[in-house]
Amino acid sequence: MIQYSLPLIGICAFSGTGKTTLLTQLIPLLNKKDLRIGIVKHAHHSFDIDHPGKDSYELRHAGASQVAVASRERIAWIKEYKDDRDDTTLLDALSAMDTSHLDLVIVEGFKHENFPKIELHRPVLGHPLLCSEDSSIIALASDVQLAAAPDIPQLDLNNASEIAEFIVSATRKGSSDEPIYAA
Repeated sequence: MIQYSLPLIGICAFSGTGKTTLLTQLIPLLNKKDLRIGIVKHAHHSFDIDHPGKDSYELRHAGASQVAVASRERIAWIKEYKDDRDDTTLLDALSAMDTSHLDLVIVEGFKHENFPKIELHRPVLGHPLLCSEDSSIIALASDVQLAAAPDIPQLDLNNASEIAEFIVSATRKGSSDEPIYAA
């Protein structure tokens, strides 16, 4: 199991199941509970947050291996990898997080890594259950009740409040309020 300094929970599913849609509903609900949320999202392909003609893009393409763009409102950090490496791991992505201003990190994707996850499942899409093969999945959120699901909590995928409550309780130790998934 991945060890991290903050509570860590994932949202995993096959593409098109609604991971990002659910997260856009969960984040405000968790913020209302005074939780500062960090998100790590896995991209399955090359992506770019920078654009030709912008100074940061030109500096990166001139050979800078890291570029930070900072303003009063935000900082964006780009780290360029030019070698023949495997896909970035979750630990690589987590190392970029500034944990001093976070209470919880939610991971979208990285479904093959070993850390606590909630699986989203829509039977109509025809995909197999991931939780049948992944013991790090701690709950299953579906748009229908599944009789053949493993013995883990089942949540209503269409009830973001229920999922938010599960996340809060799953990342706390009883009355001590200490996270159970932190290192």
